Amino acid sequence: MTYPISGSCQCGQLTYQIKQAPLVVMACHCKECQKLSTSPFSVTAVFPTDAVEFQGELKEWTRPADSGNQNSAKFCPECGNRVYHFNPADLSSIKLKLKPTELEDDALFEPTAHVWVSEKQSWYQLPEGVTTFDKQPEIKK
Repeated sequence: MTYPISGSCQCGQLTYQIKQAPLVVMACHCKECQKLSTSPFSVTAVFPTDAVEFQGELKEWTRPADSGNQNSAKFCPECGNRVYHFNPADLSSIKLKLKPTELEDDALFEPTAHVWVSEKQSWYQLPEGVTTFDKQPEIKK
C-alpha cells in the first residue's frame, strides 16, 4: 500500500489524507452504528490522530456511550457525512476512529474484527475465521 491515501466526505467539501496503515479495522454491529450507517454495521478504521490530515470544515456532535464515556463525532456540515469518532476525555490515547469513505483505494479497509456482535442483525452471517467480540474491546495504541 502506498501512502498517503486520499478520501472525502460525500459532497467533497471535506477531504483528508491518510499517512499510514490503520491500527485496526473493525465492523461494529452495535445499535448506534446500525443507526449511523443505516445498515447492519459500520466500518471503523482506528488511527493515531497525527496519521490523518483533514482539509475543510467539520462540525461536532457528542453522545454518551454504553461504557459511560463520551463518544464525539466529527461530520461534514454540508452533507452530514460522519467522518470520525473520538473520546474527548481520553486524550492519552490520541486516536481517532475514521469512517473511511470515498477512498482512492478501499482494499485497506476490510474489517479484521467484528465488534458488538451481541447486537448484530440476526440475518447477517459473520465471515468465517474473523475475530469477533460480544462488546467493545480495548484498542491498544
